[in-house]
Amino acid sequence: MRRLPTALLVSRAALVAALLVSVSETARAHEEYVVDEEREVAVAEFLRESLTDPLVVGPLLAGALLLLAAVGGYLVVRPVQRDVAAFRAVMREYTAYVPWLLRISIGIPLIGAGFGGYLISPALGLEARLLQVALGFLLLFGLATRLAAVLALAVYLVGLAIDSILLLQLEFVPGTLAIALLGGGRPSGDHVLQRVAGTPGTVYGRFDPIYDYAREFQTRIDPYRRFLPTIVRVGPELWVLGAGLSEVGLGLALIIGFFTRASAATAIGVFSLTLFALPDDPVLAHVSLFGLASALLITGSGPYAVDGWLEGYGADEEADAPNADVPDAA
Repeated sequence: MRRLPTALLVSRAALVAALLVSVSETARAHEEYVVDEEREVAVAEFLRESLTDPLVVGPLLAGALLLLAAVGGYLVVRPVQRDVAAFRAVMREYTAYVPWLLRISIGIPLIGAGFGGYLISPALGLEARLLQVALGFLLLFGLATRLAAVLALAVYLVGLAIDSILLLQLEFVPGTLAIALLGGGRPSGDHVLQRVAGTPGTVYGRFDPIYDYAREFQTRIDPYRRFLPTIVRVGPELWVLGAGLSEVGLGLALIIGFFTRASAATAIGVFSLTLFALPDDPVLAHVSLFGLASALLITGSGPYAVDGWLEGYGADEEADAPNADVPDAA
């Protein structure tokens, strides 16, 4: 049974707490979606009024208790172990496409930001049209993928230094770092060029200046790849707190690796609700979140996660997940 590093969990929790404090004064969450008229309300006043209202606190506590009961019941009974094993086996078949998925999830928002005239997020109205469009297309096609990812991260950090509102697009940091770690994968232009350059007798192979360096770099970072792995009428206060606590809870679950695939699937559902059920939502700003959640659905939690500790209490059938016999799709 693997033991979860306590220091790692504490450091992750501290990082999340610091980020929440840093954006608490500027974030508006889902407030604009649930009220007809805008009204400036201090955070402390809003929380004081909401958390003293039984119609707000009651549903929140009931939902939390139901969630705890469901998770506890599953851990005790484990009713669908073979189903989980089969699902994991299917997800492993898609591992080769994770780099492609990440490139799309970061590249498309960059292109949209370039053509839309904003920097990374619609909340920051700075223009870097040509740069963002160029980086976005490089990521989409998978050309100079790692360099494009590092440059995209640099653009994000510059924007963050200008305005902390970009903390709301924090997924750009793990997204670009993951692309820089994994490379273009396949299908990608980098993969095609590497295959051509590595084929003896090709004309391109004689002139390619980076093939040997790229192979050496990939060999050096391979050991780190394993570490890769948000109709009852109620008041607006309940919507705001419910949405905020749900997203914070999902984020914490993903950070510590607690029911990672289930949390990622739930996050995709939350993102879908945000996109299709709420008006005037910036769709492109959420594409990267879809991509990262989908990647976690495929990769799982990785080595440092609560899931690894919980699996120690599972039955032998759970351990058979890598060998699950799953027929090919027709």
